[in-house]
Amino acid sequence: MSAAITVQNVSKKFRTYHPQRPNTIAELVVKGPNLLRAADQFWALRDVSFQIGQGQMLGVIGKNGAGKSTLLRLIGGVGQPDNGRIQVNGRIGALLDLGAGFHPDLSGRENTYISGVISGLLRQEISQRFDDIVAFAELEDFIDNPLRTYSTGMQMRLAFAIAAHIDPDVLLIDEVLAVGDLAFQRKCLDRIAQFRAAGCTILLVSHDADQVQKLCDEVLWLRQGQTVAHGEPEIVVGQYVADMADQTRRRTPAVTPTLHTSSGTTLQINKNRFGSLEMEITAVRLLDEDGTAVSEMESGSPLQVEITYQAPTPIKMPIVGVTVSREDGFVCFDTHTEAGGIKLREKEGEGRISLVLDRLDLVQGAYFVDVGLYEANWSHAYDYHWHVYPLLVTQGVGEKGVLAPPSHWLLDEETL
Repeated sequence: MSAAITVQNVSKKFRTYHPQRPNTIAELVVKGPNLLRAADQFWALRDVSFQIGQGQMLGVIGKNGAGKSTLLRLIGGVGQPDNGRIQVNGRIGALLDLGAGFHPDLSGRENTYISGVISGLLRQEISQRFDDIVAFAELEDFIDNPLRTYSTGMQMRLAFAIAAHIDPDVLLIDEVLAVGDLAFQRKCLDRIAQFRAAGCTILLVSHDADQVQKLCDEVLWLRQGQTVAHGEPEIVVGQYVADMADQTRRRTPAVTPTLHTSSGTTLQINKNRFGSLEMEITAVRLLDEDGTAVSEMESGSPLQVEITYQAPTPIKMPIVGVTVSREDGFVCFDTHTEAGGIKLREKEGEGRISLVLDRLDLVQGAYFVDVGLYEANWSHAYDYHWHVYPLLVTQGVGEKGVLAPPSHWLLDEETL
């Protein structure tokens, strides 16, 4: 099998500069640019090597600052490595940042053409695919509105739709599959499956270790710019999850007060509650569209997950995550504030944050809504509640699987 991507002994360094305040105007004039003092160089990547065969899918995992996004940018042609070489065979489609290449004052239509041209398409080719792009993104009613009026999910849907219609030989995806509702995520995953069937090579960066394990042929784990492990998904993801769990366990207090949730569940440390408790989840409510607390809902209805937290001391840029899973642990939906393009400011004292799901298209069954607060670099959990908040989804009988997207049958007259 020929290699679609070759990364050989790649290293990349950056420099940070700290401005030094001049003492006098004369010093400012004389020294000028020299007032910027270079700090120690920072190596974002160090001696990273791997190959991806044509049609294969590689997942890249690791904490924030591990070098994942830097790696994708270099492969995508954004910058050059300081050492080593990168070779990519074929046209690249890249989803590197939310709204990368988009102009907020231009319409969705105009941004589609600009992004298509940047990706190597001719204007005529974009015109031929335009209707399909808009339909895939489900933005027919908004495509001529300025992009600044789009929600995070709408922007990401448009970005994915554009990348999905340039027929890439190599697709680079950086933390975008957690954006959007369940039905759209399913559509994206189906499109990725189509790419793979057509021989497209895919490189996926994600914090969702479960998703990476299910989708990818191989997994690369980076830590501080260096390769920790590279190999079979089950083995590498298992090592990564065990490492993060170990970090969390070592920070988890041995004894904590017994707490009970509004649903009557007892929170027990190291059983259904994990974390350092430097920042705590004090209450979780599942709300319907009227703001009424519920533990049961109809499939396809809106759901709001309201999380109240307490931070006794300042916590820098925490990450909030929500997962919907079945009783057997199968993850149906997972998202977090970072994937949604939200960077929380330093938190201290009590606060509240909510995730609003416009519709939850799950088949009838029993589920749990798991919630967590995480350190800014994903090194450990501050407070994670697992299988504590039950949710019963009801609907008509006769459907199986996980998702229950809106659907109907079309019959020819002859079949009636």
